[in-house]
Amino acid sequence: MNSCKSCKSTTLIVDSVTGNLECSSCGVVQDFNNYEQQTFNADGPTGTNVRLGSSGSRYDYSYRETKIYLAQNIISDILSRLDLEQRVDEVNNMIKIITEEEYGSGNWFNVLVGACVYVVMRKANKWLPLTSICDSVGCDIYELGRMVSRVVEHLDLRLPDFDIVGLFDRLFNEWVRAKGNIGRDQIGRMLKQGIFLLQCMVKWYVTTGRRPVPVVVAVIVFVCELNEVEISMDDLAIQLNVAVATCKSRYKELLKRLVDVARVNLPWGDDVNVKNIMKNAPIVIQYMEVKSMCNAGKGVKSLEKVGVDLGCLVNDCLNREDESTFTEDFGQNESRGSVDWEIEDLERLNVSAECLSTIYSKYLEEYSNMKTSMKRVDNTMRESSEKFDFFVDASDFWSGDSELSKKLFLDKILEKDVGLNAMPPSFVNGCLRTQRRKEKIKAAKIRIEKIRRPLMAEKGFNEGDDHLVMVKSRKRKRKKIDMDWEDFVIETLLLHEIKEEQIEKGYYNTLLDLHVFNL
Repeated sequence: MNSCKSCKSTTLIVDSVTGNLECSSCGVVQDFNNYEQQTFNADGPTGTNVRLGSSGSRYDYSYRETKIYLAQNIISDILSRLDLEQRVDEVNNMIKIITEEEYGSGNWFNVLVGACVYVVMRKANKWLPLTSICDSVGCDIYELGRMVSRVVEHLDLRLPDFDIVGLFDRLFNEWVRAKGNIGRDQIGRMLKQGIFLLQCMVKWYVTTGRRPVPVVVAVIVFVCELNEVEISMDDLAIQLNVAVATCKSRYKELLKRLVDVARVNLPWGDDVNVKNIMKNAPIVIQYMEVKSMCNAGKGVKSLEKVGVDLGCLVNDCLNREDESTFTEDFGQNESRGSVDWEIEDLERLNVSAECLSTIYSKYLEEYSNMKTSMKRVDNTMRESSEKFDFFVDASDFWSGDSELSKKLFLDKILEKDVGLNAMPPSFVNGCLRTQRRKEKIKAAKIRIEKIRRPLMAEKGFNEGDDHLVMVKSRKRKRKKIDMDWEDFVIETLLLHEIKEEQIEKGYYNTLLDLHVFNL
């Protein structure tokens, strides 16, 4: 029998309000002994005393219902920020399939909602940048990109290719057409010019491996400047949630590509640079448009690719009787008197050395006259370009008849000739970096040999590198060699007998961990 913990009395009574034991003699409340066990399951806590979410009689929210309710509020909130309330059902159904109607809570669920929104818009061929979704969801672009990949893989979807022309069309209508102070004809002309330049950048591999939005921003700004329409690259980039520096880099790459086209094809192309390309841009774009409308393989031949008609040359040395004899042996075209001569056939002809010398002299004279006339034309056009500035109205140089002014598939874009076949910028930069590392390796080997063999350094030697040539003189001058951390790393790797092919790849940290610090 229980007794009071204070006076040891056995007269204990139960309080009707709290349910605790109290001593009737001294009034001390005894230790708590009215615990009732509570159990939990997948639907939440169960028991008789405590229930969650009770609202009125005979209506209780379970844990699962509460979770679904809060999750649907998150979906609606994110879609309302993106102005996509009409896509609620599609996103909700996709999340049901992924989570098996369990939904979820936490930051990962917000990222999942953003990924589903992006997938739904891509399936509908609607443009929605990841950066805009990141701002609404509250995550970085890399986390959202990984979630998009997981959603696509889980649902076994095949998203349509990204339509960069459609992206340009939408942004152009939102930011240029909406100005209201531009005529309809000028709007249509600018739109075709932008699509033309954008697909030229695709052909030049400027968009390969790059984010599409900065490329589109660069084209929009260039087209507006070409047609004297005011627009700010900084404001446009900030509104589209892209880095301003990236947009400027894509803009400079576009200018460099146009400069390359001018230097290859224009007579005064050597005088064109990034600073004055806007003055020459109308002529360059006009040339590109005309070039793209020509059939592949039927362009103007250069002087270096001029063919020789062996039949005409041989006819100067052979009389008609001999020619008829050779015609029976070697064949004749449908046109009267023309023979299908080939280089192998000359070996079977008995042509004297004097005749061959006459043929060669005549051809050389015609070729020299042609080359002199072409050079005179180029000099004339160059002098005119130096005296006068070419200011061409944007409405005069552009016809808009090229197929590149319309949306084309990638294979069709690559078949077009716009006067320049450029390599991907990443490939070109990689080759330049490899060449620079080769030069650094060569210089490092010379410095190492100078220390290992000082007598050769005193006598002087030339290793093919101008800034390391030692010249004997009465007054020795120490040349200052610029070195950075990369030179010291290369020297260290060479001293550890690592192959030059591995060093040229540039994975310095990996090579140091494997061969230097792992000893």
